[in-house]
Amino acid sequence: MIPFHPLDKEIVLQCKDVSFSYNTFKVFDSISFHIHQGEFVALSGANGTGKTTILKLILGLESPETGSVLLLRNDPRKVRDRVGYVPQLSGFDQAFPICVKDVIKMGRIRPLSRRFTAEDKQAVEDAMAQLDIADLAGRSYTALSGGQRRRVLVARALAAKPDFLILDEPTANMDVESEDRLFNTLDSLKGKTSILIVTHDTGFVSSLTDRVLCLERHNHSGQCSIVQHKTGPKRSEAHDIHALEKSSLILHKTSIPSDNCYDEVDHA
Repeated sequence: MIPFHPLDKEIVLQCKDVSFSYNTFKVFDSISFHIHQGEFVALSGANGTGKTTILKLILGLESPETGSVLLLRNDPRKVRDRVGYVPQLSGFDQAFPICVKDVIKMGRIRPLSRRFTAEDKQAVEDAMAQLDIADLAGRSYTALSGGQRRRVLVARALAAKPDFLILDEPTANMDVESEDRLFNTLDSLKGKTSILIVTHDTGFVSSLTDRVLCLERHNHSGQCSIVQHKTGPKRSEAHDIHALEKSSLILHKTSIPSDNCYDEVDHA
C-alpha cells in the first residue's frame, strides 16, 4: 500500500492544547493532534482512556476547558451536517416498525428539513449499493443480524455524503463477510473522505490505516494522553490467514509526537 502523504492536504480536524475535565476529574491536560483531508486514522485505546470524550469533543457535544477543537475549519457544532457518524451502539425501540431503507433515509435529514428530493433518493441508493445491502431495503431493521445492522448504520452515515466520517468500533458484531464489505467500502473512500475509526484493539489496526493515535492512561495521575505510534508488518504469528492479510501491528515501543504529520515520520 502506498503511504498517505498529506503535504498538500488541508487539516480537517485540529485539536490543539485541549484540556477537559468531568467535574473535578481531569481527563486530558493539553493534548494535541490533527487529521488531514483524505487520511484514514485509527484512534486506539483501552476502556477508560478517553475515547468517548474525544468523540464528544469532535462532535461538539462537549467543549474543551482550554485549547481548541476545529472541525472542517469550524466550531464542530456548526458542521454536524457534514459529518457521518456511526455509533458503537444504537438504541432503538425493538417494536418500532422501521425498514432498512427508512433508517438510511435518516442520513439525509437536515436542519429545517425540506422535502425528500431526487438527490436524496439517489444518495440513499448509492449508500445501499456501496454496502451491498440493496436487497435488504424493505426488510425490518429489527430482524437483521448484528453485522447487517452495522452495515445499515454505515450506509446511513454515507448517505449524508460526509466530508468527515467517524466510525466507533465499526466491526462490532460483524461476521467476516460483512467486515470485508465494510473495509472494501472504506478503501474506496480513502483519499477522498477523511476517516476516523475508534477501536479498543491496542494491538492491531486495519492495513488501510495511515496513522495510529493511541490513548493511554497514566497510573500516577489518572489523566490520559495521546501518543502516535508507528505500524509494522502484518501479524506474522496470526493463526487466521484472513487477519494476516487485513491487519497491521501497532508498534508501541516507537512513539512519535501526536501532532506530527505522517510524512515527517521515519517508518520502521
